[in-house]
Amino acid sequence: QVQPVESGGGLVQAGDSLRLSCQASGRTFRNHAIGWFRPAPGKAREFVATVGADGWSGSRIWYADSVKGRFTVSRDNAKNTEYLQRNSLQPEDTTVYYCAARWDYSSRNAFNDEHDYDYWGQGTQVTVCS
Repeated sequence: QVQPVESGGGLVQAGDSLRLSCQASGRTFRNHAIGWFRPAPGKAREFVATVGADGWSGSRIWYADSVKGRFTVSRDNAKNTEYLQRNSLQPEDTTVYYCAARWDYSSRNAFNDEHDYDYWGQGTQVTVCS
């Protein structure tokens, strides 16, 4: 079992960069997929990106089509931490970002639905001023 905790949000200016962190307790962090979500109209949370568990050839990464090229996700298993980086932030990036964790047997699934996850953080607010 892991419990994710997000950090790194805040108030920034348009054009700034920000790196969010998701640190999870537990000794099995490397066996969990960690996903990032944000609220979206008409649904509770929208998929942003996932890093799969540490498999034979490393961890696979998936991005939502809407964020490809704009967000970068990475993971440091030694620190039990995953990162979501956004350069050149825009006001439309203002929202709460959540990370979530679930056990991942194969690092072959994107787990791009919020219902795929068992453990959630409390969210971190990002506000971008123009």
